[in-house]
Amino acid sequence: MKFLYCLSILSVVFACQPSDTTETIDNPFVVELNEPVDFASVTADDVAAYGEYTISQSAHAVSKIKSVDNPTFDDIFGVFDDLSNNAATASNKSFLMYWTSPDSAIRATGLEGYKRIDSLFTSIYSDKALYNKMVSYTETSEYEGLSAKQKLLVDDLIDGFELSGVGLSEEDLVTYKRLNKEINDLTAEYATNMNTANELVVLNETGAEGLPENFKKTYAAGEGRYEIPVINATNGPVMKNASREMTRKSYYTKFNNRAADKNLVILDELVQKRYELAQLMGYDTYADYNLVPKMAKNPTNVWDFVNGLVEASKGKAIADLEELDQARAAYENGADEMLDTWDISFYKNEILKTKYNVDPEEIRNYLPMDDCLKGMFAVYQNLLNYEFRKVENGSVWHEEVEMYEVYEGGKLKGRFYLDLYPRPNKETWFYCVPLVSGKQKPEGYEVPEAMLLGNFTRPTETLPSLLSHGELSTLFHEFGHIMDQMAYEGEYSLQSDSKSDFTEAMSQIFENWIWDYETVSSFAKHYETGEVLPKETFDNMLKAKNVASGFSAISSLRRCMYDLNLYNLYNPENKIPTDDLWKKIDSELGVKDLYVEGTHKQASWIHINTHPVYYYGYLWSDVYAQDMFSVFEKNGLQDQATGVKYRKLILANGSQRDIVEAVEEFLGRPSNNEAYMKSLGL
Repeated sequence: MKFLYCLSILSVVFACQPSDTTETIDNPFVVELNEPVDFASVTADDVAAYGEYTISQSAHAVSKIKSVDNPTFDDIFGVFDDLSNNAATASNKSFLMYWTSPDSAIRATGLEGYKRIDSLFTSIYSDKALYNKMVSYTETSEYEGLSAKQKLLVDDLIDGFELSGVGLSEEDLVTYKRLNKEINDLTAEYATNMNTANELVVLNETGAEGLPENFKKTYAAGEGRYEIPVINATNGPVMKNASREMTRKSYYTKFNNRAADKNLVILDELVQKRYELAQLMGYDTYADYNLVPKMAKNPTNVWDFVNGLVEASKGKAIADLEELDQARAAYENGADEMLDTWDISFYKNEILKTKYNVDPEEIRNYLPMDDCLKGMFAVYQNLLNYEFRKVENGSVWHEEVEMYEVYEGGKLKGRFYLDLYPRPNKETWFYCVPLVSGKQKPEGYEVPEAMLLGNFTRPTETLPSLLSHGELSTLFHEFGHIMDQMAYEGEYSLQSDSKSDFTEAMSQIFENWIWDYETVSSFAKHYETGEVLPKETFDNMLKAKNVASGFSAISSLRRCMYDLNLYNLYNPENKIPTDDLWKKIDSELGVKDLYVEGTHKQASWIHINTHPVYYYGYLWSDVYAQDMFSVFEKNGLQDQATGVKYRKLILANGSQRDIVEAVEEFLGRPSNNEAYMKSLGL
């Protein structure tokens, strides 16, 4: 998942304006062009001062734009791109500190700095004088002569202002800013509650039956006692392997109740306030408002897309559940019991082991993190014609973090950080977090920076971090986002990101390489013996690839529908409790009642908190990803010419040209969903 910089809207007043835009401060975040931040020396005071400095410098830039008498592209949009780039970088790095720093004071000032800089964007994007200056430029002859990408930048920016309250009355603008401040505060509170929900499942030997021995060693807490943290890194191993149903049920219940005591109320408030915001902006629902700048454009298109996939996958989903139920009956010696939601992962695992001779935990032994990283790096370096160089003794925010630089032909192209393992108070999901956007500056090109935030099983004194094949997919996926960041080489930072419902495609495509034996066998070696993952085992994995694929598709669509119900079907006069929404959707789908009474998975689901009306984008993007992958299938998965073409046309594009045009140029034809449906086994 790519963490998208959101123009979350708050209010701020520029109390003072500096007289000199060249002023600087002694601060580890304020560095020369392409110099890395000295993260190890950062203090809470540094984070706070950096935010205030950025706000002050931005205020001066806004004043400078508004003082222009005869608007030119450079005087308005060039200066605004500089302003936006500096403020976004400060916001991103403040947020990085909030999500990852082991220091509580730094985390607190990081969050506060992020909020303060978001408030800066709110005031800027609702500044009528600034907006009018931009609109007046579109009436000049210079505007008519702009290049296509420059004109697109101007038009997109003006659209962004119009979606950010600039056309509201002064009274409504006050309400708009208040709502966005409240929304931003609530999302931060929700995330903090989720990331600090330190739940444990404590098991004895009986309760731990079926769990992998290496997993048990990792969480042993005395003789015959295991203390398992309820986090993303432990979810798969427990739910897929615990042979005791009560263990699975207990873990499932705790996992899906994280922060529920606090976040259910917050979610209700978020949905209400986002609805009020949309109404204020003249839209029927928040989804109508949110989808305007996306590829999908409106809720009707999203619902049509989702419903079409439901129709296509429902039959296989029902058949998948029948197969799972048969596996349960065989395991229980024919006992006539219901297949419960917490049983599904376990019995899918049983099918893999008994029918296909695939033991996911045995495969994990062939995928130590260090080897997987080396193998993945080799794939990306070859395909994209890049070179990654590890920075030894780089200054980072935690001793486990690694820093790398990206080169092409000996020229620095970018920098990325890897923060791969869970720790207390760190964000609990998996993300690519952008830090710096690529941009042309007078003194040279500012290369992009990004960070891969992971929560993979951490190594111990006796064991390396061992990945499941699914976790390997996540690693390839998130690193695809890193490469998306590194590949941008446009002139303007404002055009560095693609449409948010396409952005997953650029990383989803790379998940396909883990299903190629030539690729995987180059690095998949047993952590103890060095034996290469057997070809027979991998062939069995391929045969089993679409086990429960229909049910998996329906599960994703169920989440899409939940997201859409919250933000497109919300009725303030007839509010449906967020627990009851799961029941409503299960009934509409008609596949299986998956909701478990007493659980509240919506209380720890980052997407509906910080990324509303986003979940459909994973499926929307995957249609494009699989279609584009068909070009690699034709030309060869190691074909560098195809990889570089993909980098130049797709990854490097951002929003410099229409993405559909770029995809069609890469494909040599209009896009379709044939490859996507095939990938699901439909």
